[in-house]
Amino acid sequence: MKRRPVSSRPDDLVVFLGPSLPEDEALELAPCRVLPPARQGDVWRALSLRPRAIALVDGVFEAQPSVWHHELLAALDAGVAVFGGGSMGALRAAELAEHGVVGVGHIFEAYRRRELVDDSEVALLHADAEHGFRPFTVPLVNVRHAARLAQRARVLAPREARALVDAAAALFYQDRTWPRVLAAVAEAWRPAIRQKWDAWAAGGIEDLKREDARACIQAAAAFVASGARAPVRERTGRAPPSSYVRRRRLMEGLCETEAGLVSSEDVLAALREAPDAVELAEAGLRRALLAGWARTLGLSPTSEEVTWAESEWWARLDVPPAERETYLAACGLDAHELRRLCEERALERLTLEHASRLLPDGPSWDEALANEARLQGRWVEAASGLVAPRRGRRKR
Repeated sequence: MKRRPVSSRPDDLVVFLGPSLPEDEALELAPCRVLPPARQGDVWRALSLRPRAIALVDGVFEAQPSVWHHELLAALDAGVAVFGGGSMGALRAAELAEHGVVGVGHIFEAYRRRELVDDSEVALLHADAEHGFRPFTVPLVNVRHAARLAQRARVLAPREARALVDAAAALFYQDRTWPRVLAAVAEAWRPAIRQKWDAWAAGGIEDLKREDARACIQAAAAFVASGARAPVRERTGRAPPSSYVRRRRLMEGLCETEAGLVSSEDVLAALREAPDAVELAEAGLRRALLAGWARTLGLSPTSEEVTWAESEWWARLDVPPAERETYLAACGLDAHELRRLCEERALERLTLEHASRLLPDGPSWDEALANEARLQGRWVEAASGLVAPRRGRRKR
């Protein structure tokens, strides 16, 4: 049975795009939200838009931190399909293909086959957002592609094609323009070869990054239009995110409230000033420590126990099912992150319920109740409340 195509909203497909393809061309290909080349943290922030797919084409590097692998894995964990191609997307897709990132295009295939290994292959100098990220230089992958096409058209012999690529590779990516490449290869080419090249190139040189960018966006758009769901990926063989990664995601996140988007960092700053900030943090630390200890003991909650922990949480907050997705967005949580927190709650519950068996001569429930009541002054209150009526009866 074929799946019916479904109507989509622009935010269903988020595209990170810059010099590889003009924004207006991307919008002609598919309804999408076009964002600038991805920096570190941008994919985490894009998850607040609740997309069904992300097409990563362009990304920054060198002067700014590049998009993290952890961000793309987090998107996959959240049930968002991730496609990569054209530039930084091709590189990241090749590195994460085994985890579920879908690579698209010739550049991705070359990275996957290890024909290309350096991220400088796709590097170029380009204008800023105000000028549409217009490219100023030519990436090495485009020179390689042109050399192959010219050799196929019998414009260049194999030796002459290699000389063209070598001349381009010797130039710094910010200086690599076609005039400079051709000037650098002049000594290796006879004048007749240069004339053949000029005549052939006058018809236009195919931009491989541009073609791959188009293919990547079209593949992601086809997935969104199909109504399919991103496959759930097992985390087998993949270590959970480190505390540093978790903190970075927390600081980079966005929360979608009724009044608009707000930074998770700003929310956290406000919570630090709350009167009960210490109590909140200590409760969270206790839960995390108990859950971590339970894992070291080999304990793991069943799916039923995790489901119960989630149901109990929703009931305590009194959030009806129809409003839960909106509430999660305001929390800056996706379904995967909620599941992780509920696993902690389930492990905490397991540890507390079996405390007397987890330690030699461990505390009973009654002992724990008594000790905490004494520390909080509740024991004296309870005792005084019980004694007062008896004294009243003796007086009568």
